[in-house]
Amino acid sequence: MSFHAHPDDEALLTAGTLARVTAEGHRAVIVVATSGAAGLAAANLTGTDLAERRLAELRRSAAVLGCARVECLGYDDSGMARAPAKAANAFAHADREEAAQRLARILREERADVLTIYDPAGGYGHPDHIRVHDVGVLAAQLAGTPVVLEATLDRRLLLRALRLVCFLPGVPRDFAPARFASAYTAPERLTHRVDVRRFSCLKRAAMAAHVSQAGGGSGLRTLAFLLRLPGPVFRWVLGHEWYVEHGRVAARPLLDDIFASLPRPS
Repeated sequence: MSFHAHPDDEALLTAGTLARVTAEGHRAVIVVATSGAAGLAAANLTGTDLAERRLAELRRSAAVLGCARVECLGYDDSGMARAPAKAANAFAHADREEAAQRLARILREERADVLTIYDPAGGYGHPDHIRVHDVGVLAAQLAGTPVVLEATLDRRLLLRALRLVCFLPGVPRDFAPARFASAYTAPERLTHRVDVRRFSCLKRAAMAAHVSQAGGGSGLRTLAFLLRLPGPVFRWVLGHEWYVEHGRVAARPLLDDIFASLPRPS
């Protein structure tokens, strides 16, 4: 099961993993905390219209990846820390126990072996992403889910790539290296480097399903920029997905199998 804050988050950090595990015969489920109604989008998409649009896009993305089920916990999008949404039911401020019980119910129904969440900082500090980590850890404890993987990025590789491209024409301002100096995860803490290069076309299609998130705001959006990358470059940049297994001591080589910690059948 892959737990995310908003529709489109699943495509950016875990789509390749989801496509790979479904191709290997496993059942995959996506759960989002919110509909993403506070996200940037075209001016004619706001509120309920945007929420319905984004959930429909999520279902299309999940179908591309072969996922068997999509659920939304029904919380409101909290917005960014610098621009919070004024929502009474904002996920960032939700009762942790209540939200964890909702997620744990789905984990039990699915008898999930693995739950993906985010790292403790929520990657780049989005309040809803931080809450995904907190709620996900507790939900796994409540449901007895044995493996919890924090979806993240290798900070060193990310900063190296941003320094190479940040001055190119059309690169979003959000790609400034200074913004990510302490974001995501230092390489020595990583436990998994999952090779998803064979599934880069499916990952790209999952990202492309989120049409509403390719526009809106000022300048080129991150999703739109990544989708403009030529195929070989896309595969090179996004061909691996990174995780920290909750409670596991990092070691080398990094694991390529998200099920590696599960007992093997005798």
